[in-house]
Amino acid sequence: MIEIKNSGNKYTRSGFGAGLLEAARKNDKVVGLCADLTGSLKMGDFKNEYPERFFQAGIAEANMMGVAAGMTIGGMIPFAATFANFATGRVYDQIRQSIAYSDKNVKIAASHAGLTLGEDGATHQILEDLGLMKMLPHMTVINPCDFNQTKAATMAVAEMEGPVYLRFGRPKVPNFTPEDQVFEIGKALMLHEGSDVTIFATGHMVHEAIIAVNELEKENISAELINIHTIKPLDTEAVLSSVNKTKAAVTCEEHFLNGGLGESIAQTLVRNNPVPVEMVGVNDTFGESGKPEELMEKYGLNAKNIIEACKKVIARK
Repeated sequence: MIEIKNSGNKYTRSGFGAGLLEAARKNDKVVGLCADLTGSLKMGDFKNEYPERFFQAGIAEANMMGVAAGMTIGGMIPFAATFANFATGRVYDQIRQSIAYSDKNVKIAASHAGLTLGEDGATHQILEDLGLMKMLPHMTVINPCDFNQTKAATMAVAEMEGPVYLRFGRPKVPNFTPEDQVFEIGKALMLHEGSDVTIFATGHMVHEAIIAVNELEKENISAELINIHTIKPLDTEAVLSSVNKTKAAVTCEEHFLNGGLGESIAQTLVRNNPVPVEMVGVNDTFGESGKPEELMEKYGLNAKNIIEACKKVIARK
């Protein structure tokens, strides 16, 4: 049984805002850029404390990415922040050419990702962003699960050199990871040891996976749970070590099955230790307007679907 201490539901984007402010206090090279979404990205405290280090780009995301890349030449550490759809799809050429190809030290902070964006609908609910970003050479891709982890991740990426895509969401979600955690980029977190199946979860799906593990235990199914907060570089050692024991894997993500965490896990296993794999994610369809919890239910992204996937994959062993 996984016992978690939920300190209340909080916005992961507030974790970003808190982490950005702490990173700025530690390093005067940290600057913030925003595409007319200061409130939504929770950058208000940073703006108020360091107005000379805050740059409002307006609704000109492509320009913001170019400006951020240029700032790195002068030694700045820019966090370019906007909604995930605008931070990737709208500006992919600028990211590819000016940031990834040029290996610039830009931190792309992407909020409102996935179906949990909710009522804004399919035009804003980007579900391909992890794939777009992980395919770019030099790009580190991070998808934390709650407020505390997003704050820690923001502070960690400020200290590393190189381009980063940091993804977080819109709604309040359970805040259950340690407040004083040390975020290790590229290092998966073991949340529960098991022997029958390994669940690899990322982002908002980590909490759903915890619920699934506890329900499975009631049915005498022992599930190992690993929080993959860093999609790239993937902690292949942790993946292989776990699957070598359980001989079956389930991946869980608020993203398309194509291009996401599941694809990375499957690729790793095919090359090293082929075992049955089931994937919980969105299967090649756009989202729609609705409440986050209703959308997660309709598109199969909850504990119930994880439990079904675990039973299915175990039967395939």
